[in-house]
Amino acid sequence: MSFDHRDPGTAESVWSPALRRELPALALDVDRVIVVAAHPDDETLGAAGVIATAAARGIPVDILVVTDGEGSHPDSPTHSPATLALARRRELREAASIVGIESEPVFLGLPDGGTDDHRDAIAAAVLRAVDREPSDRVLVLSPWRGDGHRDHRVVGEIVEDVCAARGVRSRSFPIWLWHWGGVDDVPWERAERLALDAAARDAKTRALDTHASQLQALSPAPGDEPMVHAGMRAHFERDGEVFFAPEPVAEPTARDAMAMPAAPSVGQDYFDDMYARHDDPWGFDSRWYEHRKRAALLAALPRRRYRAVFEAGCATGALTAELADRADRVIAVDLASAALERARARLADRRNVELRRATLPADWPEGAFELIVLSEVAYYWAGDDLERGLAAAVSTLSADGHLVACHWRHPVAEYPRSGDEVHAAIGARPDLVRLVRHEEEDFLLEVFGRAGARSVAAEAGLLA
Repeated sequence: MSFDHRDPGTAESVWSPALRRELPALALDVDRVIVVAAHPDDETLGAAGVIATAAARGIPVDILVVTDGEGSHPDSPTHSPATLALARRRELREAASIVGIESEPVFLGLPDGGTDDHRDAIAAAVLRAVDREPSDRVLVLSPWRGDGHRDHRVVGEIVEDVCAARGVRSRSFPIWLWHWGGVDDVPWERAERLALDAAARDAKTRALDTHASQLQALSPAPGDEPMVHAGMRAHFERDGEVFFAPEPVAEPTARDAMAMPAAPSVGQDYFDDMYARHDDPWGFDSRWYEHRKRAALLAALPRRRYRAVFEAGCATGALTAELADRADRVIAVDLASAALERARARLADRRNVELRRATLPADWPEGAFELIVLSEVAYYWAGDDLERGLAAAVSTLSADGHLVACHWRHPVAEYPRSGDEVHAAIGARPDLVRLVRHEEEDFLLEVFGRAGARSVAAEAGLLA
């Protein structure tokens, strides 16, 4: 299917009579809704009404966003792909808040237009979302595989396959079909509809407005035209949303997600190889990026000094040395012997530092820590290891302690998770509250405390 978003497309007046037909209602008798978007705004265009309706009924909704949509304006003279990616994430977060989503969206950050090369990573992320709270009463929504857009097709195929393998109900929403298609292109025999009340329609309208990078011109310059013109937008201001059930299949799909092994946590061989080939594998000492990031992490710590600190994955000890300047005692671990040898050489004169070899989260140390540091480590934990690691961190965090997390945001083929996924999992924990959030295109830095934790100003007595 080939189409141009700049074309007038099929007028809404063509669709209105066709959509008056009686369609089965989309059932929302579920405990949780998961919306998988190929790009930021898919969830709003296709399913904001369902999201608002579910949220109003007290049904939790999670959003998983596969790409940042950075390729929406390839010829823009004013916006780089990185700038567009940041803008589109901000727009989605605002839209999600408007329709009642309380959890932080999970951004995979995979290449816009390149989803076909990352099927396994997408499938693994969908599996994690589905399995996070196992239940048959889950509804997963995603773009329709017949929508005429490659990323929509790939994401739709993966979601249907994963859900079929897990026995979870899935439905797909068309977006570009309304632009390029006609009445005869719709699989009416599999169509369902959710009627939207006035509150849901209003929420969807306001959520649509947040996606300014797609609905408005970025500038008057050629290449900055709107991606969704007024005629196209009219398709998403209806009093109902249409979804398609999957095509029935007689046999399990070849891409059976049940047979798809979950990616393992990154193990010792990977790190041994990195240290064998490089003196400074990640540029801890040579790159200004790493020096600056450490400075940002240290500046974000709410307290000047800590009694006991635990650093998970200390590598060659660059951050460990600076933590030791602000702590009575530091326990730092790593699973790579070569890394620990270099850390010991760096920290030989630090009497308040204890270095240990350990594989996390299995070998989490006992005791209580006033500061726990997860810097560039948790995205190595696959499957249940992330939950085990976070549970261990919380269980060893002192009542007045802080958990700091800092992670690279760009996709790395060897890592089973993205930094955004890690921070979304930490932020979703009911036993932690966020005290600090520093977000850049390249990394996320957050500090958490237990419920009731006070801000820096409050701890310093500046607030009544």
